[in-house]
Amino acid sequence: MTGARLGLRIDVDTFRGTRDGVPRLLELLAAHGVRASFFFSLGPDNMGRHLWRLLRPSFAAKILRSRAASLYGLGILGAGTLWPGRRIAAALGSTLRAAEAAGHEVGLHAWDHHRWQAVAARLPLAALEREIELGVDAFSDVFGRRPNCSAAAGWICNERALAAKERFGFRYNSDCRGRTVFTPRINGHEYAPQIPTTLPTYDEAIGRAGVTDYDYNDRQLAAVAPGTLNVLTVHAEVEGMARAELFDEFLRRCRERAIELTPLHALLPRERLPVDAIAQAPIAGRAGDVCWQRSAVAS
Repeated sequence: MTGARLGLRIDVDTFRGTRDGVPRLLELLAAHGVRASFFFSLGPDNMGRHLWRLLRPSFAAKILRSRAASLYGLGILGAGTLWPGRRIAAALGSTLRAAEAAGHEVGLHAWDHHRWQAVAARLPLAALEREIELGVDAFSDVFGRRPNCSAAAGWICNERALAAKERFGFRYNSDCRGRTVFTPRINGHEYAPQIPTTLPTYDEAIGRAGVTDYDYNDRQLAAVAPGTLNVLTVHAEVEGMARAELFDEFLRRCRERAIELTPLHALLPRERLPVDAIAQAPIAGRAGDVCWQRSAVAS
């Protein structure tokens, strides 16, 4: 494992994940001397509206397999349903700023995480630009500057979304699953670099192929290899809350194996990046299609 690098992406999807999960993650990362990339949802927390997807067998199976009710809690699963979704950045700006003050990279995840996952794939360009603009403006209100990186909620991204993001001048995006850092090219136009997630998330892996909490870290560590792109996405609502002890163990074992944990921007090479396209395809453990680096799907 010596020499392996692992990019650590932390998605913050909900009000409770921001309020309770982010401070716990900041404590864990500080204890292990680790810097990461936090991507924040900033607008209304309407994540409970995903519950209608229980009518889809694949989503219902994921909820049961990951034990979502006990993992996330009713406060997260009901957000934005029985009561209006609370505005995350407006109420918890000091928590967001604490992540940057601790030396972590911060970027835009979404304005409305639920809305992006539910409809971004079919929104027209102007509506996508407006959705991103709302997030950029909220980020600017909190940090006093615009975000220079973004990571699409749920890896929901397509060619229109990339075109919409281009207007905001992000240094890089992390919108897809794949195997290498690359420059997307669409109809001859090259867009900001993509840093894909390469490892499965907790909710994708747990309960599949015999994976349990007892061997989850073993499986993840075995997948980290030197000389390749390694990116793990964790969630404030999972690793910062119900599975904080499991994540603490993961960080400790990374240090023991000399795995260098790093924010995503550190994975951008200085040389010219390979050019690739994006595609829509399923991923094991997640309902519906996500954005992929096309060559990773083809292989």
